[in-house]
Amino acid sequence: MPEDNLTQNKHLQKWIQEMAELCQPDKVVWVDGSEAQLEVLRAEAAGTGEMIKLDPVKHPNSYYHRTHRNDVARTEDKTFICTRNKADAGPTNNWKSPEDAYAEASGFFRGSMRGRTMYVVPFAMGPLGSPFRKIGVELTDSIYVVLNMRIMCIIGNPVSEELGASNDFTRCLHGKGTLDADKRRILHFPEDNTVWSVNSGYGGNVLLGKKCLALRIASWMAKQEGWLAEHMLILGVEDPSGRTEYIAAAFPSACGKTNLAMLLPPEGLRSKGYKIWTVGDDIAWIRLDAKGQFRAINPETGFFGVAPGTNIRTNPSAVASVRKNTIFTNVVLGKDGTVWWEEGDGEPPADAVDWLGRPWHLGIKDADGKPIAGAHANSRFTAPFNQCPSASPHAGDPEGVPISAFVFGGRRNTLAPLVYEAFSWDHGVFVGSSMASERTAAQFGKQGEVRRDPFAMLPFCGYHMGRYFQHWIDMGRAAKTLPKIFHVNWFKRGQDNRFLWPGYGENLRVLEWILERARGEGDAEATPIGYVPTPDALDLAGLEIDSDTMEELLKVDVNSWKHEADDIEAFFATLGSELPSELREELSSLRTRLDEKTAAAAR
Repeated sequence: MPEDNLTQNKHLQKWIQEMAELCQPDKVVWVDGSEAQLEVLRAEAAGTGEMIKLDPVKHPNSYYHRTHRNDVARTEDKTFICTRNKADAGPTNNWKSPEDAYAEASGFFRGSMRGRTMYVVPFAMGPLGSPFRKIGVELTDSIYVVLNMRIMCIIGNPVSEELGASNDFTRCLHGKGTLDADKRRILHFPEDNTVWSVNSGYGGNVLLGKKCLALRIASWMAKQEGWLAEHMLILGVEDPSGRTEYIAAAFPSACGKTNLAMLLPPEGLRSKGYKIWTVGDDIAWIRLDAKGQFRAINPETGFFGVAPGTNIRTNPSAVASVRKNTIFTNVVLGKDGTVWWEEGDGEPPADAVDWLGRPWHLGIKDADGKPIAGAHANSRFTAPFNQCPSASPHAGDPEGVPISAFVFGGRRNTLAPLVYEAFSWDHGVFVGSSMASERTAAQFGKQGEVRRDPFAMLPFCGYHMGRYFQHWIDMGRAAKTLPKIFHVNWFKRGQDNRFLWPGYGENLRVLEWILERARGEGDAEATPIGYVPTPDALDLAGLEIDSDTMEELLKVDVNSWKHEADDIEAFFATLGSELPSELREELSSLRTRLDEKTAAAAR
């Protein structure tokens, strides 16, 4: 048992004992969450080189960490849903039987913590005392994990006290192991409420309260319990009258979720009195309240954001959020104790090393003459939520915030218009189910490749995706107040391959129209794919964009959408008989509307 055991929970004690016997750490330490204990851990990590303390003036209480070169992103090909029945995992997940998964991973874990310390980290996702709240306990041999968990969620004694004697907690086991990529496994056992992760040190694979519990395990829980666990940001838009309305939006990783969640209104709308309130940038847990209205919380207390591209222009709130108490991973490290990344602010340090620890300077090239990036494309910062200047005062509301609109989006160079509104709830579920986006650095595989990513949940849905779609349809049937559903695309390009829309803060102009439509206001015209703003529906005051560009941004190319319908049908076919009939009908209706548009144009 831990040297300073802080629980009388017999279920927890038994499990810790079993895992310690498997992993054989030299000692087991209970993390109580106190600042005194955390400071000891920081000093120990700095002493071993696991973390590097940054300049205390320029980066107060902040640290640098470097992962192994083969361990820099989520490894979806090594991530498994382990259910007794393979059909429950569905065709979009990798599957292992629980028996085989436990056996294989036990071999990797056995004796892997000799010479190391096992840390016991009780943690809560969601506010303590909230109906949303879920508790987990992570066992890990990484101080980096402990300190990141401290930022990303509530840990320590308050969680243990709330858990009490209950057996209702997610059992999370993590071990760095040998970091052998071939033996890396991120295993989810939804029927056992258990997650095992071995041979990785990258945050997305080892902060087990995040994607593992809060999405893969929680989505399974949500299906059984009648709520939603989603890969969504949550933001509040305060209009000039002082009214604040909330939007939940799903985008694949590294497609601008954090930037949108912390959006700074452009001057034209800021002068009108608009403000943005950040509730969350990555995960939303959504329930129906007693009145049948969707309400959402962000179950996290921190940001695990992509560093490259984050600067004072793209996301000033994120820049302010990382000025202290932050852990930076795989960015450029200056010998002066500063950090830097591509498309960041200022010049890089004159004497620096890159994310691999090699001497580096701006403009350095490889043997083929190609520039060498100093920061990895998926390098990260972990920063406390309460340091964000736009943090919503309602972010910790245990009942959640009311959702007026759901928004889906991704990176599409040519197909999707800037914004469109679904015709109905079922059509909106169809829009979410058929999302596609270009693959990014946060994902395993070839960057730039277009892949189908329904609800931005393809890597995170812990059960059969066809059943997941049906759950969304059923939630709409159970609701008494239905938010409207929209799709956005900030990434449409012109013939010169330049982005047509400026993005970033200017996206509030689109959100303004979305909320107008959610209230039954705002001008729009029907197209085969949904309602698109009329040419003068968006407030473009102060924005230099001509009518031809706006026409291209809002254009719906019928022939391209016919090809898209074929691709959607091919994806739907992979789900077999589990695909809801409502979505088959929506696809058929889309084809009919496209054919009617073609016929009308020919007349």
